[in-house]
Amino acid sequence: MSVLLFEKRGHIAYVTLNRPEARNAINPELVVRLAQTWHEIDRDPAIRVAILTGAGDKAFCSGADLARLIPLFSGARPAEDEWDRKVLERRSMVGDALLRDFNPEKPLIAAINGFCIAGGLELVQGTDLRVASETSVFALQEVRWAILPSAGSMVRMPRQVPYCKAMEILLTGNRIDAAEAYRLGFVNYVVPSSEVINKAQELAERIAENGPLAVRAIKRTVLKALGRPLEEGYRMEDEATREVMRSEDAKEGPRAFIEKRKPNYVGR
Repeated sequence: MSVLLFEKRGHIAYVTLNRPEARNAINPELVVRLAQTWHEIDRDPAIRVAILTGAGDKAFCSGADLARLIPLFSGARPAEDEWDRKVLERRSMVGDALLRDFNPEKPLIAAINGFCIAGGLELVQGTDLRVASETSVFALQEVRWAILPSAGSMVRMPRQVPYCKAMEILLTGNRIDAAEAYRLGFVNYVVPSSEVINKAQELAERIAENGPLAVRAIKRTVLKALGRPLEEGYRMEDEATREVMRSEDAKEGPRAFIEKRKPNYVGR
């Protein structure tokens, strides 16, 4: 069985970390397959939104595999197979896999059950909407093992939750529960474990019904404009607006509204 499951249903892609026996820890093979999958999602015009989850009910992802991935990078373990060699040949692949150095323009929804720790939490920070189970637990525990959460957390976490709480999460390694994550605005919804995928799918279906060019332009513009001066952000917004308003979809949407029917968007 592959360490990563990838399925397309209509306009929705489903990405599942599939190492439940290891709490979906990220090993070299999973790094390679995740990086490849995000690029495939970005290239495929039929995919409008993706759901990311972890197999099993114990963990979404417990982070980097401390027995396989970290020792490979520190030199404590030599390369043993093709996955090890691929990661060592292009270490930047980790940044792609964890959505730091590459992020598809398509919206990504995290469906989180159980532990979301270290690299798992870094991966979630690269998603756009998040549904957590009531039993979910979040933490960045790298500092406890004298390593850094260097897949984006030192930059992204203070932008996604209040500064003092971000620093507490980063510096103590303490865990927070789903209720606290929701209170901080880090997740959109907290639901029973049995409803996590259903809620994520509900959000994905709603997004997939919208104009795909507009959806991608919104995500791209928001990410580019974060932290920029207002005037610069407005220029990006204007540029995106000009691009989308020239599309066939921008004509189809208002036309469907007037004709009281469901729009038929083609993505151009």
